[in-house]
Amino acid sequence: MARKIFKYKGYKLEELQKMSLDELAELLPARQRRSLKRGFLPRQQNVLDKMKKLSKNQTKGGKPIVIKTHCRDMIVLPEMIGTTFGIYNGKEFVQVTFTSEMIGSYFGEFAPTRARVQHGDPGMGATRSSMFVPLK
Repeated sequence: MARKIFKYKGYKLEELQKMSLDELAELLPARQRRSLKRGFLPRQQNVLDKMKKLSKNQTKGGKPIVIKTHCRDMIVLPEMIGTTFGIYNGKEFVQVTFTSEMIGSYFGEFAPTRARVQHGDPGMGATRSSMFVPLK
């Protein structure tokens, strides 16, 4: 069975990578389009510069080099595909390797800032009222 070829709004990944930023912005949703048309902030430009300095398949001891960033409002662009970023979630850097399906998303979508709450089981010592629960 043939593997499905990725397309974003009818364009293959290679075509997206060859597009200029203005042409790509026209394909993205309104919020991302507006953000790109206004230009990159200095911290976003810093992320792009770090990424361009490293080659895609550059490794350090067998592991891909991770580009650490606090910039959660950066948009995933086609040239970022295959690159591993460490996105700060307020506590630690979450490693994310971008795939073609992530184009147009924000970095922050892949590093949640709030963990899922898992409450403990009710029982002895859980609350003041548990003092009066009879033991089995």
